[in-house]
Amino acid sequence: MRGSQPGLLALSEQDVRQLLDEATALESQRHAFRALGLGQAQQPGRILMEGPDNTSTFCYAAQVDATSGAVCKFGGVVPGNVDRGLPSISAVIVVLDPDTGIPAALVDGTSVTTIRTSAASAVAAEHLAAPGSSVLAIVGSGVQAEAHVRLMRHVLPLRQVRLVGRTRPSAEAMAGRLRDELDLDVRAVATAQEALSGAHVVVTATTSQSPVFDHADLAPGATVISVGSYAAGRCEVPRDTVLAAESVVVDHREVAGEHAGPVVQAVADGVLDLGAVVELGAVVTGQQPGRRTDDGIVYYNSVGVGVQDAAAATLLVRRAREHGLGKAIEL
Repeated sequence: MRGSQPGLLALSEQDVRQLLDEATALESQRHAFRALGLGQAQQPGRILMEGPDNTSTFCYAAQVDATSGAVCKFGGVVPGNVDRGLPSISAVIVVLDPDTGIPAALVDGTSVTTIRTSAASAVAAEHLAAPGSSVLAIVGSGVQAEAHVRLMRHVLPLRQVRLVGRTRPSAEAMAGRLRDELDLDVRAVATAQEALSGAHVVVTATTSQSPVFDHADLAPGATVISVGSYAAGRCEVPRDTVLAAESVVVDHREVAGEHAGPVVQAVADGVLDLGAVVELGAVVTGQQPGRRTDDGIVYYNSVGVGVQDAAAATLLVRRAREHGLGKAIEL
């Protein structure tokens, strides 16, 4: 992005979707976690403010490496927006020029968050799932649930996907859409127990503050990926799963120690040593193992960190310049 054109480049949701396809998003997240693992990225703590009615506001800042500009994302989570026909997660991203520090781009952060979150989970599954994992269970039927199905098929030999949502009609509608588009056996089921039965990878993508499945329903060797346990008071995953896991893996140990609900609570209760928690970047770079045995439970808690947005947004801006997309604006 060095030597970028004057003015602020605005990238809309449509621009993001055109420039950040699934394969590109995956590569951006591999790059993000490699940079974290190798110590190249700057990843300060994030700001999270809890609000009424299960709402929250967040602010992430990060830099992928010394040659890239700093990136900041600001947004909110409002579960009630679903009933208003609006996204439950919305955000805007600002990208600074690496030479001048002047804002170079303003990016729709809602679409970036959707695809980078699911792409990061796919990177985690790529490194943590047991060999041959082909059955995916997803608890949740929102935007993230659908995005996770789309991204997971790039890294797992999927033969079946099971969805369980807050309402059966929403899960049925999503299953039908994905089944037709992806030519994949995607089905809606009535309960989390039915979804988890024999599943190799389990993704929880909800706004629940309490566990959304029973640990006893997990199959041996399951990999559990939680994207909704992003705050200290949010615990989609039961305590027994945290305790039983042969590896507890997080996107960033310091951030997870403050914000990943199941991890925060287990550490506070003295049943989990935060120092023993593995960072995904260390797994991606081969410094530490993630999965140790084929039949052990592995738990990955995705809080979401700024370097994920920085990697995606930096790539987006570069591709936008190359393809002449976006709109130059003056403030």
